[in-house]
Amino acid sequence: MDDASEPPVLSGDELATWAALATVLEWLPPALDAALVEGFELTHFEYGILFALADAPDHILRMSALAGYANSSLSRLSRAVSRLEGRGWVQRSRDPSDGRSTLAALTKSGLEVLDSATPVHTQTVKELVLDPLTTAQKRQLRGISVRIQRAIREKEGWQPDTAER
Repeated sequence: MDDASEPPVLSGDELATWAALATVLEWLPPALDAALVEGFELTHFEYGILFALADAPDHILRMSALAGYANSSLSRLSRAVSRLEGRGWVQRSRDPSDGRSTLAALTKSGLEVLDSATPVHTQTVKELVLDPLTTAQKRQLRGISVRIQRAIREKEGWQPDTAER
């Protein structure tokens, strides 16, 4: 029997590796949400929107650019921004240089919420992801994550400004 005709199957180390990663992919998002929702009624996705806006020049981004940062469809992003706008944390307006585009701007109260939520988010990330790892494992995780990102899509994902915040 020709091996090429058999469907590929994960087994052994490959299956164990995939099972471990798949479990992390399922468990991590709600774990990241938990403390933010409890303390700020803010999901990790919404936190990322506020963070991206805070990091942008004048705290303003086109919705299309923000969708790219968030790896989100415009419709999902629009619903999240509507929730943030309803809380007074983000304000949308037409782009004066291109009336077809919409801008999202972080408000003062949005920046205050982000500043309050950031220590909670940072602590959660440290406890769940970084603290269990050695320094070498953190470097390995970063390298592995970048390789997986590149296998998914050539375009690089979000890269933090390496300057101290």
